[in-house]
Amino acid sequence: MGNSWFLGILLPIFLCLYVFGGFVNGLGVNWGTMAIHKLPPKTVVQMLKDNGIKKVKLFDTDSNTMSAFAGSDLEVMVAIPNDQLLAMNSYNRAKKWVRRNVTKYNVNGGVNIKYVAVGNEPFLTAYNGSFINTTFPALQNIQNALNDAGVGDSVKATLPLNADVYNSPDSNPVPSAGRFRTDISGLMTQIVDFLSKNRAPFTVNIYPFLSLYGHDDFPFNFAFFDGGNPIVDNGIQYTNVFDANFDTLVSALKAAGYGDMTIIVGEVGWPTDGDKNANLANAQRFYNGLWPRLASNTGTPLRPGYIEVYLFGLIDEDAKSVAPGNFERHWGIYRYDGQPKFPLDLSGQNQNRFLIGAQNVEYLPKRWCVFNPNAKDLSNLTDNIIYACTFSDCTALGYGSSCNNLDANGNASYAFNMYYQVQNQNDMACNFQGLGTVTTQNPSQGSCNFIIQFASSSSSIGPSLVGIAFLTVLTSLLL
Repeated sequence: MGNSWFLGILLPIFLCLYVFGGFVNGLGVNWGTMAIHKLPPKTVVQMLKDNGIKKVKLFDTDSNTMSAFAGSDLEVMVAIPNDQLLAMNSYNRAKKWVRRNVTKYNVNGGVNIKYVAVGNEPFLTAYNGSFINTTFPALQNIQNALNDAGVGDSVKATLPLNADVYNSPDSNPVPSAGRFRTDISGLMTQIVDFLSKNRAPFTVNIYPFLSLYGHDDFPFNFAFFDGGNPIVDNGIQYTNVFDANFDTLVSALKAAGYGDMTIIVGEVGWPTDGDKNANLANAQRFYNGLWPRLASNTGTPLRPGYIEVYLFGLIDEDAKSVAPGNFERHWGIYRYDGQPKFPLDLSGQNQNRFLIGAQNVEYLPKRWCVFNPNAKDLSNLTDNIIYACTFSDCTALGYGSSCNNLDANGNASYAFNMYYQVQNQNDMACNFQGLGTVTTQNPSQGSCNFIIQFASSSSSIGPSLVGIAFLTVLTSLLL
């Protein structure tokens, strides 16, 4: 045999490291599934494995998704949505939930569940206190149920929170002055104490992009990692908003008496469409700065060293609410069809290459629905655009977005095609009272991509009031 066994085992490993350069230690991704057409869970799990991503954060416990993780050894954070928090205030309900969604999979060849996310940013100021009274009891019941089930040492309940739960006063806006928000300070101290006693982490979502969104006076470069003018705090220089935000939390925890608590960054990322600052170039710039910091375990000035991070997100979600902004549907490093948007290097060495995409995706025929240039009666054009966009995703048409430069006919074509693809290219879905027509010529222009949808059994969506309100404004701008 000689040394052939050695080469047979190690050569594939070396080739993998050569091609991908290794991976950021502890890197995870958020996999949301609010999409009109969904890739098969097994396809997505294989895509994660192909790219060496070992940790995944979910937003539910869908049985098909969980089954796809069985035997994969990928580390999974499952989740309880906000609308189930009240139910989890019953300890019996919490115990049943743990049995059905955690211990059920705690078998040989099962799912490697490490965390249970109890709610998702339930204390957002935009929620006006809707979950203030139900979140902590739910957290307590879930962790206690995990403990009673005998898995509490290996599976921890955590509470993903938005960074708006802490701040620094306007009179001293520096990280060292960080404190929990005054209206929830007492509640946060109780939550942190409970997490600490159960050796569970504090989970926070940090979004440098949101510092720019709607804040034209925010220093642009400070949202990235390569050139922001520093803020000096007690001799410490902060050159980016991520470090400053993270250390504001560190200070808030220290002020509450828990300065050594483990912190997980549950979500961090950059959208690629839906706003003037949401584009491929800015996203790549952000990740080119983030990955090397994670790979080198730089940490932050107040918390140097390793930080566990979950990227947001994996795949675009075209059925998400656009209430926070049109960018909400474009956080993925992968497109709707599981194909990479731009080159990345998960090793943090900035040797950017396209990640491995979803395999064996079956697309619909190369047909598009566009505005019929021979149409005579245009009186119903606005109504038809509103209808098309109510049942599909037209956020790329918004101000500063990838399709913002289309003319009136192009806007109509884009809207018609999005609806046509949602409806699996049904012939009747390109009528629009005679205003639409099917073409085999790709109408994409520049950065504006007219998609071809992939075949999927999940392809229906109802209108939302938020979406309709957005569309009413949008069409007034487009026509």
